[in-house]
Amino acid sequence: MIGFLSKAEEQRLVDAIGRAEQNTSGEIRVHLEANCKGSSYERAIEVFFMLEMNKTSARNGVLIYVAIKDHKLAILGDEGINKVVPEHFWEENLHDMQLHFSMSQYAEGLERAIEHAGEKLKQYFPYDRGTDQNELSDAISLG
Repeated sequence: MIGFLSKAEEQRLVDAIGRAEQNTSGEIRVHLEANCKGSSYERAIEVFFMLEMNKTSARNGVLIYVAIKDHKLAILGDEGINKVVPEHFWEENLHDMQLHFSMSQYAEGLERAIEHAGEKLKQYFPYDRGTDQNELSDAISLG
């Protein structure tokens, strides 16, 4: 998305995903698109399945969704991670991201959301050198 993140900021986020995933079997994706008609949560569900995030072996994928022009955000975890994180974890993470976005700190907000998700994934789904592999791309997906 032109003007939202610089190439350096995009790379910074890809690197943050890579660092977070070094400690967990979980998978984190960031999806950016211009518009979202309707609920950002419902759209995040559609994107989650479109990116096949529901096909990870432990069902522990996390999607960070941003509709840039419509100012809509969502964070969605798969059933494996949702069974173990505290009830309002994603809402708290989303609120933190919204605070950064309100100050036009988009890369910082996304990076913090990635870090928070990575911390929880590490806690509940630690990396196993013998079996874990990167199941999904770390690249930012665009809609």
